[in-house]
Amino acid sequence: MYRLSDAIFSGGEPDDDPGFAAIAALGVRTIVSVDGKTPDAEAAALHGLSYVHVPIRYRGISDDELLRLSKAFRELPGPFYVHCFHGRHRGPAAAAVGRLVIDGASRLQSLAEMRQWCGTSAKYEGLYQTVARGEVPDAAATDAYDWDFPTAHAHAGFRSLMVEASRAFETLSNMEANNWAVPDDHPDLDPVNESTILADLFSEAAKLKEVAGEDDDFRGWIEQSREQSLTLRELLTGIRRSGGHDWQPADDAYRALKASCSACHRAYRND
Repeated sequence: MYRLSDAIFSGGEPDDDPGFAAIAALGVRTIVSVDGKTPDAEAAALHGLSYVHVPIRYRGISDDELLRLSKAFRELPGPFYVHCFHGRHRGPAAAAVGRLVIDGASRLQSLAEMRQWCGTSAKYEGLYQTVARGEVPDAAATDAYDWDFPTAHAHAGFRSLMVEASRAFETLSNMEANNWAVPDDHPDLDPVNESTILADLFSEAAKLKEVAGEDDDFRGWIEQSREQSLTLRELLTGIRRSGGHDWQPADDAYRALKASCSACHRAYRND
């Protein structure tokens, strides 16, 4: 965890009750997650903490994401705890936006904090470019922006969900080919987290009205993919906790999920 100022803290994802308790003990009132996984807003609320979810990517922070982050920092109660998954790359970049917006820190200082304090990898040039040159919206722009600070990012329908799912699936595919190791060019990626993101996306898809209106076969493919992604997550979590190296069950689960997605695409997307 990094204390960047009295108003901005940055670190990894709080994944249990003691984690939220430690954040609350700092006086934090709002947690900003920029990870793709849906935050545990209910657990946070038990400690008097509010959540806002603004997922960003490693390639940089988009104009819309800058607008949402800037509005959150200006209008939600601080201090803020900003996190991604491990807390080294996307989280520090978003926290740097908070430093610019709330504290009036210089871009040079904010970049130095990312690099020297938080250890943000030079591989993520887009994150550094955002903090160095991105156009941070002014107070008038954030005041005029109509956005209700969701605790979970709302995707724009099934197509949007599947675009995000394809990205998570591609990441998992690269990891599976390397015995589920973290890729050298993406040191913050994690197979458990990526499988959780995928499970979240399929779970959200299953709740959509447009999916509910499809036939039983299509809904069955979505539910099967959701269950398989959850199984993959459980297997990868077990490998991590045990320190084991038996990748075969995870490989089998991944390939079963891949086969389900391919079958669904053949029936509904490729025609």
